[in-house]
Amino acid sequence: MKSYLSLLLLLLFCASCSRPCHDYDVYGADEFVIDSYKIRQGKSAILDMEGIDVGELPCEAMDEYQDVIAEDDILNIALYHPKRTDVVSAVEFINRTIGFRVSNGKVDFPDIPPVVVAGLTLEEARLKIQECYQEHIQNMEVFLNYRERLSRKVELTGAVEKPVIPVDGKIRLYEILAIARVPNNANFFKSYVVRDGQQLPVDLYQLMNQGDMTQNIVMMGGDKIFIASPSDSTVMVMGEVGMPRAVNLPYGSLSLREAIVSAGGIPFTGNRDCIQVIRGNLQNPKIYVLSWDHIVHLPNDSLLLMPGDTIYVSEKPITQWNRFIDQLLPSCIGAQAAYGTYNIIRH
Repeated sequence: MKSYLSLLLLLLFCASCSRPCHDYDVYGADEFVIDSYKIRQGKSAILDMEGIDVGELPCEAMDEYQDVIAEDDILNIALYHPKRTDVVSAVEFINRTIGFRVSNGKVDFPDIPPVVVAGLTLEEARLKIQECYQEHIQNMEVFLNYRERLSRKVELTGAVEKPVIPVDGKIRLYEILAIARVPNNANFFKSYVVRDGQQLPVDLYQLMNQGDMTQNIVMMGGDKIFIASPSDSTVMVMGEVGMPRAVNLPYGSLSLREAIVSAGGIPFTGNRDCIQVIRGNLQNPKIYVLSWDHIVHLPNDSLLLMPGDTIYVSEKPITQWNRFIDQLLPSCIGAQAAYGTYNIIRH
């Protein structure tokens, strides 16, 4: 009997909330509130807490630039002339079938020599083509726009309906996302913009949900945007809760209260004085210990979780005792039955 009691005391000590078995840093509600205010500052602050340095957004990222025709662009070109319907029809046929591709910086036309248009704006190219035609055919008018752009475009992946959108030196990130038809439940916290192989420090959540126009950069050809799904960032709720589960964080943060409620709350078997939030990698985690009183009396935005956090609700000592007894009784009954059988056989 003494051996069983010693084992029970050891289990209760290891499962207690006073101190983890390993030498980890343990913090209280005050430190959790301070870190929550950092989380409220947005994506950059959260990434900084995770040890990721994203740098600062270049000032020129907000500047519009002059867009020019590039190699492999395909142009829509239309002509108008009151008499030369033959030339007008020939250009219309090419335009309708294959378009006018820029090759080696030039575009080939019927009845006139190739025209160099690479590096020109649309208006400059229109005037140049019109001038070339008027050297051979008077009163010819030219109309010009883009049909397809192979390099001057933004590519989008993930939760979008339109994967390719051309740029013009003026179109900005907000407009690109609107044209791409991004779903309302997209995870903007985990979404990002890549330029020249580097992730830009742009907070899409602040832009789309908070209306922060300081994030509304001008898009450039070759930019890539990834739009994450709601389940791409989560927190785990474990231990004595109604439904242990992963809870989605589409906005980059979530209150501790909401996470616990999403997991079915804390049943009577849970220890409301021992709610642990484990943050960081498992080799060197930061552990906060809070009580239900903190969760009830502090504002939601003072108790914020970030992606990767784990919430663990400990069990009450009486719960540990009951479960220990439930596991112990079948073994004791089996041992007593075996001992009784042994006595019968011996006698």
